[in-house]
Amino acid sequence: MYRKITHAATAAAGLALTSAPAMAQSVDEKVNEMFAKSTGWFVNFIFSPFPGTSFPWIVMWLVVAATVFTFYFMFIQFRAFPHSISLVKGDYSDPNDAGEVSHFQALATALSGTVGLGNIAGVAVAVGIGGPGATFWMILAGLMGMASKFTECTLGVKYRNEYEDGTVSGGPMYYLTKGFAERGMPGGKILAVMFSVFCILGALGGGNMFQANQAHAQITNVVGDYPGWITGIVFAGVVFAVIVGGLQSIAKVTEKIVPFMGVLYVATALIIILINFDKIGWAFGQIFEGAFTGLGVAGGMVGALIQGFKRAAFSNEAGVGSAAIAHSAVRTKEPITEGFVSLLEPFIDTVVICTMTALVIIITGQLVADPNTGLYLLDEGGKTIQTIDGNKGVALTSAAFSSSFGFFKYILAIAVILFAFSTMISWSYYGLKAWTFLFGEGKTTELVFKVIFCIFVVIGAAASLGPVIDFSDAAIFAMAVVNIVGLYILMPIVKRELDSYLSRLKSGEIKKYN
Repeated sequence: MYRKITHAATAAAGLALTSAPAMAQSVDEKVNEMFAKSTGWFVNFIFSPFPGTSFPWIVMWLVVAATVFTFYFMFIQFRAFPHSISLVKGDYSDPNDAGEVSHFQALATALSGTVGLGNIAGVAVAVGIGGPGATFWMILAGLMGMASKFTECTLGVKYRNEYEDGTVSGGPMYYLTKGFAERGMPGGKILAVMFSVFCILGALGGGNMFQANQAHAQITNVVGDYPGWITGIVFAGVVFAVIVGGLQSIAKVTEKIVPFMGVLYVATALIIILINFDKIGWAFGQIFEGAFTGLGVAGGMVGALIQGFKRAAFSNEAGVGSAAIAHSAVRTKEPITEGFVSLLEPFIDTVVICTMTALVIIITGQLVADPNTGLYLLDEGGKTIQTIDGNKGVALTSAAFSSSFGFFKYILAIAVILFAFSTMISWSYYGLKAWTFLFGEGKTTELVFKVIFCIFVVIGAAASLGPVIDFSDAAIFAMAVVNIVGLYILMPIVKRELDSYLSRLKSGEIKKYN
């Protein structure tokens, strides 16, 4: 997603302070202090570990749910994979169905919200702390997370609101309200309001301010220092030009930018891997060995498992409910079809892109294990830096990418900027739908939120508001607490949709349009 490093990222966001005037620093510090005092308890609660461990309970909440859905739907992520590809290609798409975007556009929009800095910096932190074996557990958790996405996105389409002008609104706030009422369960409306509030806070912070802040930091690394508000205004202008046109405008941008940035990043990683072809077998050996032994680092297998699961959960957002908002706008009359399409998202985000990052880091030798002193990383100057601070993630990935060709670090910088931009426009839509759920549909209501969102882009680029962004991160994962409660209660409805669709597909009742 946007970063996935929570507390450690507070210092990363502080990069902007180095170029800010003293007065701005003073304002930042006052806001930070105020927010830390008033919201620190909430942040600590959401990301607190189980007693005696370093495993955050929120990660276990997500992983357990993914495991439950994997078994309940009998490994649907593997059974439906080929059909998911056909749906994305448009083989079963009827242009007359209700909805705003195609299967491919919905997938691209959701991917643009999850593929981000976490795929670059977060993976480096996971491998650095948990060793190469963290990659194995990251892949496993990503594969299981596909079942969570399948569940929530099916419900998103089934319970969406369809309006006369052709627009739609969907997501957890709608299936919590309607689905609970359909099953005669109380509390759905309350959960929906809670989810919407958390979603708005997350959209303005982690999905917006942090992206602008890190994009500015990447740009200044290339061109030198200049005021952050300049970057903020430029980004705000471009973001507003895209989001003012609604989801169809966002989808038109994401369907182009997501494949481009994904291919750019993966192609660069593949070039590095192929240059070091002779080390590929060794790298996978390190991954499998480290998954169960940990090479004596970070608590062995447990350390690798924790870091791998944490990275996957924080990267693909399976179970958070955010992607269901984007997928709900798809053109289809069969809710289950978008469930199939959505399960590709964790596969692309975690299994493909995150794994590419991990392989580059391992193969290029930027990771150095010392049995006596722990795990170290080589920076671009050849010096070792111990991976205690999560902010070393970008430095490690940059060093790994530029180890073969020095200019690759500039490609990485372009990727970070594109990832930040795409995340912002997707999260603007998530926040907007939560906003309209609370305050009502309408052009004026939508415009108010879009203007507020763009103002926060400028604030994020110009200031360092660490605790504010930490709080928004906590809000995003609080969305998962609310959402997964709903998924457990509503998963029998998804099962009925699945059985009905598969039986009609097998009988030939459902036919290809293309």
